[in-house]
Amino acid sequence: MLTSKQKELLIYIHKCVQETGVPPSFDEMKSALDLRSKSGIHRLITALEERGFVRRLPHRARALEIIKLPDALAEAGGRRAGFTPTVVEGGARAPLAERPAPSTIVVAPASDAVLVPLMGRIAAGVPISAIQNHSQDVSCPPDMIGPGEHFALEVKGDSMIDAGIHEGDIVIIRRTPSADNGDIVVALVENEEATLKRIRKRGGLIALEAANPNYETRVLGPDQVQVQGRLVGLMRRY
Repeated sequence: MLTSKQKELLIYIHKCVQETGVPPSFDEMKSALDLRSKSGIHRLITALEERGFVRRLPHRARALEIIKLPDALAEAGGRRAGFTPTVVEGGARAPLAERPAPSTIVVAPASDAVLVPLMGRIAAGVPISAIQNHSQDVSCPPDMIGPGEHFALEVKGDSMIDAGIHEGDIVIIRRTPSADNGDIVVALVENEEATLKRIRKRGGLIALEAANPNYETRVLGPDQVQVQGRLVGLMRRY
């Protein structure tokens, strides 16, 4: 079952591919759905992937395979019994005379990088304000990104330095509300402050451990901490 926005995006992508041979850009999708940021498009595409309507193609940036359409649209196109998946990917538009039929679209190769939204800064030290703004996108190696929704944060502070995480690093986070003991997570404290720490469960309490002896472990109640995501990768500029 799709939400109205998920269905609207899927139909919009399908329509653009049928008409032009290439998908809309993220900016075009954002404008068509009247969303304020591209992070909303990332979330909708992830939801469509989880529901089996699209599949992200590995080793290609912004490449999707449409696996199926909503029943009403499939019936309208006379293809309910056999929808042919179509690869859609950003790239230069071929001249009309050179474009293949939609069922056999050939796309130009794209960069292997995967775009992940950079949401702001995260404290590896004393917690700072919760992260909410999508400022830009970060290009990540495809083998760093697994299933699910991901976002990136710039590290501020040195409390995780012994875990190899330095100020100015970009951490790649897989969005999830849970984590195992020992995972490095983005934790939201008291619904106001976000911090990057190693999580430990101690009976009915939660410990947020630093990886620097100059910082103390914070022990909080389960109602004071919400896991926002788990660390899956790190990028460093030199």
